[in-house]
Amino acid sequence: MQQADVAATRADQGPALLAAGVPAVAALAGSWAAELARHCVPSEADLRPLLEHPAARLREAALAERLDPAVPADAGRGLLDARVTDPVCLEVSVALLGELLAPAADTAARTRRLAAVQGAFARGFLESARRQALAEHEQITRAALEARAVAERARWASEARFAAMFDSAAVGIIIFDPDVASIEANEAAAAMLGYSRAQLAAMNVVEFVPVEEAPEVWAERTRLLEGTLDRLRLVRSVRRADDAEIWIDAVVTPLREADGSAHRLVAVISDVTDQLELQQRLEHQASHDPLTGLPNRSLFFARLGAALTDAGTDGARAGVCYLDLDGFKVVNDTLGHQAGDRLLQALADRLRAVLEPDGHLVARMGGDEFVVLVPSCRDRASLEEIAGRALDTVRRPVRIDGRDIVISASVGVVRHDGELGPDELMQAADTTLYSAKRSGRGRYALYDRERHRSDVRRFELSSQMPEALRRDDFVVVYQPLVRLADERTIGVEALVRWQRPDGELLGPDRFIPLAEETGLVVPLGRRVLDEACRQGRVWADAHPEQPLLVSVNVAARQIGESDLVADVAATLERHDWPAGQLQIELTESDLMGSPGRPLATLRELDRMGVRIAIDDFGTGYSNLAYLRHLPVHVLKLAGHFVAGSAERDDVILRTLISLASALDLEVTAEAVETREQAARLRGYGCANAQGWYYAPAVVPERVPELIRDPFLRTP
Repeated sequence: MQQADVAATRADQGPALLAAGVPAVAALAGSWAAELARHCVPSEADLRPLLEHPAARLREAALAERLDPAVPADAGRGLLDARVTDPVCLEVSVALLGELLAPAADTAARTRRLAAVQGAFARGFLESARRQALAEHEQITRAALEARAVAERARWASEARFAAMFDSAAVGIIIFDPDVASIEANEAAAAMLGYSRAQLAAMNVVEFVPVEEAPEVWAERTRLLEGTLDRLRLVRSVRRADDAEIWIDAVVTPLREADGSAHRLVAVISDVTDQLELQQRLEHQASHDPLTGLPNRSLFFARLGAALTDAGTDGARAGVCYLDLDGFKVVNDTLGHQAGDRLLQALADRLRAVLEPDGHLVARMGGDEFVVLVPSCRDRASLEEIAGRALDTVRRPVRIDGRDIVISASVGVVRHDGELGPDELMQAADTTLYSAKRSGRGRYALYDRERHRSDVRRFELSSQMPEALRRDDFVVVYQPLVRLADERTIGVEALVRWQRPDGELLGPDRFIPLAEETGLVVPLGRRVLDEACRQGRVWADAHPEQPLLVSVNVAARQIGESDLVADVAATLERHDWPAGQLQIELTESDLMGSPGRPLATLRELDRMGVRIAIDDFGTGYSNLAYLRHLPVHVLKLAGHFVAGSAERDDVILRTLISLASALDLEVTAEAVETREQAARLRGYGCANAQGWYYAPAVVPERVPELIRDPFLRTP
């Protein structure tokens, strides 16, 4: 027998929900200013208003449907405009903003976008810093050129000014002839390179930028001296006097004489080692999980895309093993989140040690989910072997705080078929993973195209159900309950259908399980109950001589998550429907799965006069003994008892009817399809029947026909 029911599903996380999780501009700017004040900037009060514009731009970029890199880059420039110039402040800012804007990264695409927002923000800061350094270089260069230009009229004044700027400049300045071993350097440049100015005076710039290591740089020397190239910029590593490696950002321009000729070059250099290291750390943070150090979703998808693009012609293809820990929430709830984090770190280290030496990438997708990328595998069997190794690795106990924690995992295994893109491949891995969980956990499942399509369809229906419930797309139809003694209609069972906007009519087997999983079964069940009683009142008013029993299915979640007694009482009063004409149906599993509250609810309904029926009897516990203690009035025998043709099936059917009668329980047989079945049931003492032998479920307008004759052969 099909249950009537309902389902709720997660609401889509649209922009409004995302914005609700991200701090407002004022709060974002306040947290930002407070964090910077703790690390690098002393005045939080002065800094807060200066950060409001950059904070607004970053929040805008994180929540936008499409990323405009100019928006977070503008925020990076705004940080420098707020007089925050220390690279440490940039690192602190990126880490804090990544945490505060994290609610906007709810999907793989948005995670990649947030990483791009952080990167563009850092780029805007660094580019602005470089422009400031370049502006200082321009000022120095203009002073140098001016000194040469006015040498004849005011040599002593201009040379004094140039010498003062040369010696006191915060950036390094060196003047050199490319062909001569002589470097004139200021104190900043000498300190940067680790030599004294006297030592540099005897050295050639080739010792810092060898021709063989940077031929493209030296190839531009002639153009600089001839005037066909105004400046040359390079970022490269050089060796200090102590053999330490540093990175410099240099802008090289010709130093012209009064007659316009140039024999020497002037370079303004900055030590950008810290900036580059910071940039590398930021890039690592943007692409790696902070808890485990594993690659994150962003880096994984980049590697996956490359692996799919690089698929060879020898039949080898990329594959993934998508792994989710079983029961990890129990660890967090019982041992605490710190223990849970340490467990994740230990498992991440193990998986990396076992799988990465073979060239596989292990990444953390978030929460307790990991994924293994196999860039090249020749067949599915090799992926199965890797999945088995991953499962064995996770199963080994992890000792934390003096106790051994044992946990298992489920794995979805997918080998690329040459058609799926990265997102589609991971969607297939996700549905395959949950097939493994449904199969019992602690195992792996292999990708099946048809099963995946079915799962995707289920997920799509699940996401569409809330809106369908709001639109009232669910309709109630009715199947007659027939008294076998005289084959007269004594009642109807209310069954729900989903009438989709495209005209497709879905039966309960397609959506009721989804409704029960998501919780929408509660509002849907309430609506079916109300509609059935309302319609019963319509029929009773039209045919007062033959009132019908109305039977409505109820799911366990309606008892556990709502006040079913109050709902029933309110519905009966609203439609003036007699309690004795309402029958509530529950399955054995729903009734016995939570023995406390369901039993109390049934007793309250019994005291009200509502009839209670056990639906699909024989598919669950199949134990008549416990029925003696329950306020149950009717047993509805599952269809397979009626359809059974073997002698043993017939013996079971007779025995169940006999035992139910001994317990004063009325028996209704479901799925009666032939006259022979109806006659046999009547002979065994079965009271009522329903099924296609009499009539299918019909729209409410046709129920009066069933009152006159239950043999309605067409829907």
